[in-house]
Amino acid sequence: MATTAPTSNFTFVCGVDRSLGGRSWRWRGGRNQYGDAAAGLGDDILTQLLLARGVTRDDLDRQRDPKLAAFLPDPSIFQDMEVAAERLAQAILTREKVTIYGDYDVDGATSAALLIRLFRMLGHEADYYIPDRLLEGYGPSGDALVKLGEEGSSLVVTVDCGAMAHEALAAARDAGVDVIVIDHHKCSPERPAAVALVNPNRLDEADEAAAHGHLAAVGVAFLVAIALVRKLRESGYFADRKEPDLRGLLDLVALGTVADVAALHGLNRAFVSQGLKVMAKRANTGMSALIDASRLTRAPVCS
Repeated sequence: MATTAPTSNFTFVCGVDRSLGGRSWRWRGGRNQYGDAAAGLGDDILTQLLLARGVTRDDLDRQRDPKLAAFLPDPSIFQDMEVAAERLAQAILTREKVTIYGDYDVDGATSAALLIRLFRMLGHEADYYIPDRLLEGYGPSGDALVKLGEEGSSLVVTVDCGAMAHEALAAARDAGVDVIVIDHHKCSPERPAAVALVNPNRLDEADEAAAHGHLAAVGVAFLVAIALVRKLRESGYFADRKEPDLRGLLDLVALGTVADVAALHGLNRAFVSQGLKVMAKRANTGMSALIDASRLTRAPVCS
């Protein structure tokens, strides 16, 4: 709401304190759990928005400046996470051919890119496969998985798809191809024929893990990356090589999370806040090209 009243001490999310008509912005107010007592918690628009969205008084400081360490769970709380990390570590240690099976939307593409970059950081080149939207439809197909096996891939990792691909994964299993599914879509009670299914929306997830059901697939993939690096560290893999800094992958996590319209609270809020900082450094050539194509003239921020 814009008024002609003198400008207050509001700090605005977008750095804009007046409308096009020259009127200053004022917080009209809204319902929150503290009522009139909310005034003592801060009158800036960010605080008022957080309160209106259900953030508690004790959690305000953490939410105002969302650091990854404050929100990141131990990846091992998720079903099959340790199984997935163990199988991925085995593939790297024994130099197996691995293919990342992505999806054609931004979440699927960034998830695939994240794992491919991770493997390169670990000194292992992974192949990738993106299905044709018109010819193959959504999700992994049995024919494609079997063909990847015939071409030498002993392990396929599906990202942003696969949780409901029962027939396709059964075909891969019968062909001797191991499949790890990293997904965030709703699951059926029947588990697919995969080595591991990492998905916070599994029906058998504990409450602690299910609380992260709002993650995009790229966020789940980042948690898998943490678990994999930890598993390799335990095996002594980094005794003679540098351990990768996974924070450099957060630009992909931020892009996939926002593009998939994932709810920006909890861990997602930290992913996007910190990921935009990484994006602003333009260390990723592809991301830098997208920024130029979008004609962005200043670094985006998450408030």
